[in-house]
Amino acid sequence: MSKIEIHGYAIVSDNDCIADASGRTPDVLRNEADWAYFQAELNGSALTVLGRLGHEANPNPRARLRMVLSSSSSGLERRPDGWWWHPGRLPWDQAIGTVLPEGGRVAVPGGRQVFDLFLGIGYDAFHLTRAEGTLVPDGVPVFSGCGKVRNAEAILSAHGLIPSPRQVLDPTGPVSLTIWRNGRRDS
Repeated sequence: MSKIEIHGYAIVSDNDCIADASGRTPDVLRNEADWAYFQAELNGSALTVLGRLGHEANPNPRARLRMVLSSSSSGLERRPDGWWWHPGRLPWDQAIGTVLPEGGRVAVPGGRQVFDLFLGIGYDAFHLTRAEGTLVPDGVPVFSGCGKVRNAEAILSAHGLIPSPRQVLDPTGPVSLTIWRNGRRDS
């Protein structure tokens, strides 16, 4: 199989949340500069992998190839709106070998269960955008291991990812981006 590169993408609050208690992205995490960066990254990806709720909440007007994680799949199924994959019934290597036999970049925009799954599979890079100075009370953290003791950066570091220098995407937020790259893989 050709090379697959897995890139995660998340914008988080200072308390590492990607969504509010209802599972929706709050306004404090919506930023035009981050959105433009994210859309450009999706344009350069061969596949987008996301959870069912994210798939249902986010239209796909550019008809990008999607893989939707769902327990309703029998393993890997081609449906009109993309590939539907049940990780408990078919290993990643087999699923991605079918969907992207020629290889390519895989964009993983979440949600939390998807981010957690790919921590185990292994990210080549994780694009962590932070909406600085924001909090999402009782929100959904980017990784299930985030809490009072461990933040997103500690979890990425524990999984072998190394931070690049922080970039400011929007100085008015500020909204900053740090790309964490896997130090154990050839980049």
